[in-house]
Amino acid sequence: MWQAIKESIFAGLQYLHDVTGDYGVAIVLLTVVVRLLMVPLTVKQTRSMYELQRIQPKIKELQKKYKNDKEKLQEETLKFYQENKINPFGGCLPLLLQMPVFLALYQVLGGTPDNPGLFLKYVADLPEAQQAAVTRFWIFLPDLTATPAAVWAEAGLFATLPYIVIVGLFGLSIWVPTMLMPGENQQKQIIGIMAVMMLYIGWISPAGVLVYWVTSSLIGIAQQQLQMKFLTQREAA
Repeated sequence: MWQAIKESIFAGLQYLHDVTGDYGVAIVLLTVVVRLLMVPLTVKQTRSMYELQRIQPKIKELQKKYKNDKEKLQEETLKFYQENKINPFGGCLPLLLQMPVFLALYQVLGGTPDNPGLFLKYVADLPEAQQAAVTRFWIFLPDLTATPAAVWAEAGLFATLPYIVIVGLFGLSIWVPTMLMPGENQQKQIIGIMAVMMLYIGWISPAGVLVYWVTSSLIGIAQQQLQMKFLTQREAA
């Protein structure tokens, strides 16, 4: 099953590369396809976020009322969610569904000399003169299969700068959507710390995987903001 997912990802990249002539652009288009398939879930997620935002005053009232009884607060909060048919974890599903694609792409683009991913095997079979051109993402990234850590170790700071930028965007792509969601500042601070920790994951990930995640996050933020605006205007009408 997992091998079939990786082969499907690789086949999709090959097809999109045949159309665009650039594997970086192919990854961006693959991301768009994945996000389009997830639109029904994204709509549901944003509606759940909107409802959470709308009921925040009531939640704060409960927190104030039961501030000295955490067990009762948890019970009343859960009861309130159930009465209003709100799933506080509804926003997590699209993120979870993206993880198989993220991990599959990680293994397709990455790997080791002893166990290379499908894309690395494909590149290795090309004439050496073509390999650099195939793995480059236009003028942005010299090598989609390289990890920032490896580039730093092999070529130093200057060569790593484009990869440092994409790692920074990767961290922001995790932090910004959380800041836009309703919730307690303490929860957002925890996510902020996690985003900083995720920079290490970005540092050791193939650059193409980071392109996927950053593109997906940008699309997700745009969808979220447009739908939130629509829901707000509809309620005000």
